[in-house]
Amino acid sequence: MADRTHARAIAARTSSPAPGTPDPIQLHATAHNALGTALHHLRQPHVDAARARRKVMQALAALRGLDVALSLEG
Repeated sequence: MADRTHARAIAARTSSPAPGTPDPIQLHATAHNALGTALHHLRQPHVDAARARRKVMQALAALRGLDVALSLEG
């Protein structure tokens, strides 16, 4: 009986976010990918600063969403 209760507690903690709730893992991945893309644009022979700036803004938006998502969890 104790094993089942423990398994339910673990499942409750590791369940996916409710619909409409931002997923912290997805937000982190979005920020990481956007910053990687921004660096790619900056490392090209013909630097595309405008695209890099847009990607950095996308990363910042994802990080702000991550901050909100984590504050809702805690």
